[in-house]
Amino acid sequence: MLIPLEHVDDEKESSNNDNEVEATISPLISGLPDDISLFCLARVPRKYHSVLKCVSKRWRDLVCSEEWHCYRQKHKLDETWIYALCRDKLDQISCYVLDPNSSSRCWKLMQGLPPRMLRRKGMGFEALGNKLFLLGGCGWSEDATNEAYSYNASMDSWVEAASLSTARCYFASEVLDEKLYAIGGIGSHSSDPHSWDTFDISTNSWTSQTDPNIVPEIEDSVVLDGKIYIRCGKSPATPHVYAVVYEPSSGTWQHADADMVSGWRGPAVVVDGILYVLDQSSGSRLTMWHKERREWMPVGKLSPLLTRPPCQLVAIGKSIFVVGKGLGTVVVDVGDLGNVGRVMMSSSIPKLISDYNVISCKCLTI
Repeated sequence: MLIPLEHVDDEKESSNNDNEVEATISPLISGLPDDISLFCLARVPRKYHSVLKCVSKRWRDLVCSEEWHCYRQKHKLDETWIYALCRDKLDQISCYVLDPNSSSRCWKLMQGLPPRMLRRKGMGFEALGNKLFLLGGCGWSEDATNEAYSYNASMDSWVEAASLSTARCYFASEVLDEKLYAIGGIGSHSSDPHSWDTFDISTNSWTSQTDPNIVPEIEDSVVLDGKIYIRCGKSPATPHVYAVVYEPSSGTWQHADADMVSGWRGPAVVVDGILYVLDQSSGSRLTMWHKERREWMPVGKLSPLLTRPPCQLVAIGKSIFVVGKGLGTVVVDVGDLGNVGRVMMSSSIPKLISDYNVISCKCLTI
């Protein structure tokens, strides 16, 4: 069978185009298969990733890709940094980042925060996957908003994210089962304080639900044993500590265990399934909730020379980072509780010159 000449020419042109495409995709490292190159590059410390992105477009695309994030996670090469959202004396927001593995260990200012968020109060600050989220908030002349922004740590950039279902400020935000929750707070409607929004990163969308057990006066929140706990503010009607817990299996909020809640009198963090609380009512005392004994036990006291309240807590592994005013930081290793009840300190990170108030601290792992 004879093949028309124009078909032969088309096949040659198609073959040439395929060869050109293959030729334009250069290897990550000349002379090495890409899988070996990835094996090598993924072991470069996170602090040098910005340098890797400057080498070539392929390297930049790789470092910013989900493949890179998953590979480092799978092979336990990922590193956790701490991000602190702060407010200065002029009521302006800033964000600082700490690499706890760095030899110099100091807080560094992040650039490029969304300008619309710089003056807002009552925002949510949360980490999900390799992204940070700034959610909602309000201002002196601005009602509660549903705006949201996300920071991609791999790309080192902020972008506008999917808006909350409900405009809210001074609310709780937590991550549970790879979903982001924005809970309670103050909104534009009377029902808003009794509602919560859930963000599904796979669909990039929020859904809203309501429950009368959620109250607006939220002071702190924590995820423990696969449930979200919210500590509510005191009032003349309820002078004791009051908390509610979200049960994901039923999708409902219920009153939390009174014994556990009784000692929750400050910022909290969970390490290896154990709840730790920093009581700042008289000095700074770290306590832990003993599930079997059903009682709060003292862990130790922090030196007032190193951190000044109000403090926030965040944990990496078995280390609790107590971040105080001006970002003065104490690192406590709770893997060894031999010094229970004594003054304790494993290491410290000096504060900045400015007395910033630390609003919230979150960890991001890449």
